[in-house]
Amino acid sequence: MATMAALQSSFTSLSLSSSSFLGQRFSPIIPPLVKPTEHACPCPIVMKLKRWERKKCKPNSLPILHKMHVKIGDTVKVISGRDKGKIGEITKIFKHNSTVVVKDINLKTKHMKSREEGEPGQILKVEAPVHSSNVMLYSKDQNVASRVGHKTLENGKRVRYLIKTGEIIDSAEKWNGTIKEKKKTEVAAAAAS
Repeated sequence: MATMAALQSSFTSLSLSSSSFLGQRFSPIIPPLVKPTEHACPCPIVMKLKRWERKKCKPNSLPILHKMHVKIGDTVKVISGRDKGKIGEITKIFKHNSTVVVKDINLKTKHMKSREEGEPGQILKVEAPVHSSNVMLYSKDQNVASRVGHKTLENGKRVRYLIKTGEIIDSAEKWNGTIKEKKKTEVAAAAAS
């Protein structure tokens, strides 16, 4: 009781009335909402990515594309990681982070939910990307992995070749063959679904 009397006397000495704010809710001043102007930036950010997930960009906001020693359709050997020593063909290339997808290598398990009412879920094996520095070009003829070199032929065409064997990798027949195979697999996949 004495503490309450002391508190009231301190309020009177401050020339504040106890009824002015005791027992009342404090309502903060809310600033008016300002609508953001449309088209403030050319590309709206959908989600803020972590620093290690962001793609490095040029000043014009396009991603930096790295030069790679491999192309789609090349036969490569994995030189490091869980699948070390395995041989496969490159099916996809991501130039912004220097990764490649190799057929039947670096398989990950993906759990798919059912999309329709009666359809069961699935567990799929999906090929995950491997960094391009972890693969090396491979010669099927001589069964050897080698680094890649560049040289210019007599007709002025610049081609890649294997340094150990001297075998030319880039040829018009090989490239046309890989494109035809890719189209066949796309048609077969479309027919299956």
